[in-house]
Amino acid sequence: MHNWAGNIEFEAARVHRPGTVEEARRIVAAAEQVKVLGSGHSFNRVADTSGDLLVLDGLPRGAEVSADRRTVTVSGSPRYAELARELHARGLALANLASLPHISVAGSCATGTHGSGNGLQGLAAAVTAMRLITADGELLDVSREKDVDRFAGSVVALGALGAVVGLTLAVEPAFEVAQWVYDDVPLDRIADRFDEVFGTAYSVSAFTDWGRDTASVWVKCRPDREGGAHPGARWLDGRLADGPRHPVPGLSPVHCTGQLGVPGPWHERLPHFRPDFTPSAGEELQSELLLPREAAAAAIAEMRALGPRIAPLLLTSEIRTVAADDLWLSPAYGRDSVAVHCTWRPVSDAVREAIALIERELLPLGGRPHWGKLFGLAPEAVGALYERGGDFRRLMTELDPRSAFRNDYVAAAFPRP
Repeated sequence: MHNWAGNIEFEAARVHRPGTVEEARRIVAAAEQVKVLGSGHSFNRVADTSGDLLVLDGLPRGAEVSADRRTVTVSGSPRYAELARELHARGLALANLASLPHISVAGSCATGTHGSGNGLQGLAAAVTAMRLITADGELLDVSREKDVDRFAGSVVALGALGAVVGLTLAVEPAFEVAQWVYDDVPLDRIADRFDEVFGTAYSVSAFTDWGRDTASVWVKCRPDREGGAHPGARWLDGRLADGPRHPVPGLSPVHCTGQLGVPGPWHERLPHFRPDFTPSAGEELQSELLLPREAAAAAIAEMRALGPRIAPLLLTSEIRTVAADDLWLSPAYGRDSVAVHCTWRPVSDAVREAIALIERELLPLGGRPHWGKLFGLAPEAVGALYERGGDFRRLMTELDPRSAFRNDYVAAAFPRP
């Protein structure tokens, strides 16, 4: 059994697919070591275990909308595409989505996955309450309202506190989005006018391979908001694309969400890729660092300097922004952030060397690696980047005293006190 990218072969002794929460509780209580696997879109061993692997896609589906229509509660099983369709059918929406709608809700929140937008927090920030199966097989409910002392440490938690079998998420009325792409926007303009570029629409992404001096800028506007149209036929010395684009130059845009300014439902525009196609470029590896937003220009300069060495290995690289949140292990904890994401060709040794080069230049600028992607930094050094890491270690000890959910990845990043 392996992850989506095929670079990780899971080492679990047993794989379980319980059909009910009660069955999942019995499995957890009996397991010496246990971990939950979501959609398998992580590129490292965050979800691996030598013991029992729990896959929750067999749990009952369904979405329960609150009476005031401000929240929705789901099990630990759905992917964003599935939840989004159901919400939209009820006239509701999530504020934000990641590039891929194929990823699981629980797994995405656990690893700090995000979309793009100056005012948009990561996906986990939408969580208002959770239900966990703890190591003794008992159910534990945690909410932002009632558990102020530990809720912020429980959402982006790397699966280290328990098996998530329920999530309550904030929702809002459904909205439309129109998406445009600008070709050949100079990287100089993006760096010099970064706040303008990424503040021009509800969600903005810039794609480049760092081997050229320009980027493709994807602008996702909400027509119901001020500034809900594209900035013009020419913008920052770039020009509106004359047809649909794929983030990886040369690939067919048939896999991508609607462009050319045609309005569509939020869940059919905020992701880059359509849920009914195999996403992205196929076999690939991914890495990502999140930095303080004020370091954006310096980060772009460093990546451009590395361009001749890393461009031959890249399929594409994406620049995004993420709003600050208060979740202890979120890469955007306490600071508005810029994310530098790399989608690599599947050549492991060369990619590891390239990631080390990038980390050498961007970590001193305040970079934090995405928990679900590849990084070269030692796990204990990654854990040390989080000022609430000590509080998280204590929370793990409190909720999982027998270390049932603490796999090698987590144990290395957050050693016992």
